[in-house]
Amino acid sequence: MKSLLLEGKLLAKKFENEFRTRVHKVAEKGMTPSLATILVGDDPASATYVKMKQAACQRVGLNSEKVELPVRTTTNQLLGRIEELNDNEKVKGILLQHPVPSGIDERVCFDAINAAKDVDGVTTLGFGRMSMGVPAYGSATPMGIMRIIRHYGINCEGKHAVVVGRSPILGKPMSMMLLAANATVTICHSKTQRLSDIIKTADIVVGAVGRPEYIRADWIKDDAVVIDAGYHPGGVGDIQLEPLKNRVFAYTPVPGGVGPMTINTLIEQTIQSAEK
Repeated sequence: MKSLLLEGKLLAKKFENEFRTRVHKVAEKGMTPSLATILVGDDPASATYVKMKQAACQRVGLNSEKVELPVRTTTNQLLGRIEELNDNEKVKGILLQHPVPSGIDERVCFDAINAAKDVDGVTTLGFGRMSMGVPAYGSATPMGIMRIIRHYGINCEGKHAVVVGRSPILGKPMSMMLLAANATVTICHSKTQRLSDIIKTADIVVGAVGRPEYIRADWIKDDAVVIDAGYHPGGVGDIQLEPLKNRVFAYTPVPGGVGPMTINTLIEQTIQSAEK
């Protein structure tokens, strides 16, 4: 059996072609919308992610406002910059790159972002609204995954979905989104007992635990849909993917699967904010 390859990279490119038209229509009304990115500290991986997001803005015609702050920035100083961006009418989306240095209260700073500009879906209010089925910008990675699922016509209704990971910006919102798609959802994590037995019952497996190849291929049944949200040195994800190729129904590659659609979702939600 040839597995269906869920190619996020190609899908993101397709959507970007559509986004350029939407940005142009907004700009015709007198203002090109902007996504503000905030990078605190000098973490190389975070800097790379921010550059990728800025490049995506450029490709579709969005302006990108870059805010770079030193590692010794305090919570209050960061809150001040976020408030400035909240008040800036040209800025339609605000991204605070995760993680911030340990001396900063990240949750307080996330929640300071105006809900109307929370295009990365990181605020407590946004999560609560999304969980209750009220319109909100979904957390970018799980929303990107749901867009992949919808595009490839994967039916979640009545399926058993196992999400391995419980972070507030990935595992938890992913579980709520799958639940809203009428899947029966089990949330697991690194402390779950008999994890392999639970995963063996899954029709849909989402790896979001943040550990390289933590989920073994022989735990996953034939014909499952495998979504790997991890990325680690060596080009591997959270799931042992190689033995699953041509055995499962569908899978996201690493790289080229979930990652591009995360950035693409951030861009789309910025455009949505501008259109509103």
